[in-house]
Amino acid sequence: LYGDAAIGGVINIITKKGEGKPTVNTSVIEGSYGLHNESVGIVGATGKWTYAVTGENNAIDGYRDRSEYKALGGGFDLGYAAHDLFNVSLGASFNRIDYQLPGALTKTQMEQNRRQYQPGCNDDDGRDNFTNVNLGVKSFWGSLGRFEANFLYGRKDLQINMSSWFTYADTASDIYGISPKYVLEKEIFGFRNKLVAGLDYYNEPYKKEFFTTRERTFKNSMADLERESIGYYIRDELSILRNLILSAGYRYERTKIEGTLNDVFAPGNNFDSEKTYTSQSYEAGITWLWGKKSRSFVKYATVYRIPFLDEIAGFNGAGGGFLTTLEQEKGKNMEAGTEYCPWDNLKIGLTLYRIDMKDEIEYVGFFPTGYNQNVGKTRHEGVETYFSYLWPQYFKIYGNFTYHKATYEDGQYNKKEIPMVPRYLANAGLEIYLPYNIMLKPEVSYVSKAYLSGDYDNNAEKIDSYTLVDVYLQYKPALGRLSMTVFAGIENLLDEEYSSFGLDYEQWGMPNAYYPMPGRIFKGGVSFEF
Repeated sequence: LYGDAAIGGVINIITKKGEGKPTVNTSVIEGSYGLHNESVGIVGATGKWTYAVTGENNAIDGYRDRSEYKALGGGFDLGYAAHDLFNVSLGASFNRIDYQLPGALTKTQMEQNRRQYQPGCNDDDGRDNFTNVNLGVKSFWGSLGRFEANFLYGRKDLQINMSSWFTYADTASDIYGISPKYVLEKEIFGFRNKLVAGLDYYNEPYKKEFFTTRERTFKNSMADLERESIGYYIRDELSILRNLILSAGYRYERTKIEGTLNDVFAPGNNFDSEKTYTSQSYEAGITWLWGKKSRSFVKYATVYRIPFLDEIAGFNGAGGGFLTTLEQEKGKNMEAGTEYCPWDNLKIGLTLYRIDMKDEIEYVGFFPTGYNQNVGKTRHEGVETYFSYLWPQYFKIYGNFTYHKATYEDGQYNKKEIPMVPRYLANAGLEIYLPYNIMLKPEVSYVSKAYLSGDYDNNAEKIDSYTLVDVYLQYKPALGRLSMTVFAGIENLLDEEYSSFGLDYEQWGMPNAYYPMPGRIFKGGVSFEF
């Protein structure tokens, strides 16, 4: 149904719609390392019109030197219900982000001062601008179903200044898309049935220019690429019994990537090439609804992922040219699980999964001489379990645990673990409901060790495991029509020194490098709704 987005996980973005009388939401958050966040919004409806307007300012000086971050954004959604059979909505958002890049540190440098920037990275920064517009149309046809269509436009203007790598570049990327679909929910011989069919078309021109200096007085190379894709899909859910649901789906997609590179200093890197990918995926599953709220399911699906533009085309200062031999990733996904609800306020879940991939794409070698390659077969398998229990007016306890083993399944690194994939993840929390509308919420999370990025043969040190403890306190007084929430929190209460990402540089004769994460963070804020 979702095409090559399905491997990384699909994000369904739903713009908040207005309804009822006008409601204003505003909040302010302050915290350690110069953190501050201010937001305001208004939503509502009048007659056949709905509206929503939001704005937000978010900034932090950063835990490390030269890790400042600033973001400013806003958006709106305007809807009109012409009549019972048709409505239309228009939404747009605008964001600007300025950031600094402190670089990675060796263990020796972290022992000296884990908050310092990497020597030589005193002038690395960037600015990103995003614009998104979405026009949505819905037409309701009664017993004949409904038709929906989204017309979208997106623009990204990215500026990067990496003085440490003598890289200064501007990127302009657009996306034009249309995604019509038809939905029919109608009984067939007395059985509930839901049919979804549609297509997705995207055209994505992309340009990136490289300059010799921050002032951008001389252009040394320019990449001009385009990605065009069209995909067709159909999916059906049929309740063959009151509590037994069968589902099946199919998608076919065709993607063309083409582009040129004009490199003044290294004309040997130039290319003028194209490649077309043909993809298809299947899905089948069965869900059994049992008890009051419990369910069990089994699912099988094939998945694929088309290479990104900067994976198939080497234009970011590295060689490789246009990799016409780079194939799409393909895989098989198998899942089985259950969610058991013995009581209304107790939920226990368990899922077993396996994803077998082939032609998984990885950057092989050391920048800038390496390039992206299909590394062969890989396997991701594991268990996910969770629970939650609510004792009304007293407390809620919840938690989850994941076991994830990721390995290469052939070739030079057969049975070796894939780098930067921790085998164990765990999280647990408790919401304690105190008198006077006060809630105390402690949380703890654990991430196990993992091999460093680039350590394909698993012979280097691992990035250390870490445990984080967070505590929050929330107060929601009863103030009539005015809703107010006050909160205070401490994240990383025990001031754990840890890194979430590391690189195996020892294989190239250099010390391994890490990205240290923040220590103890204090934050607090207040929000109003009226």
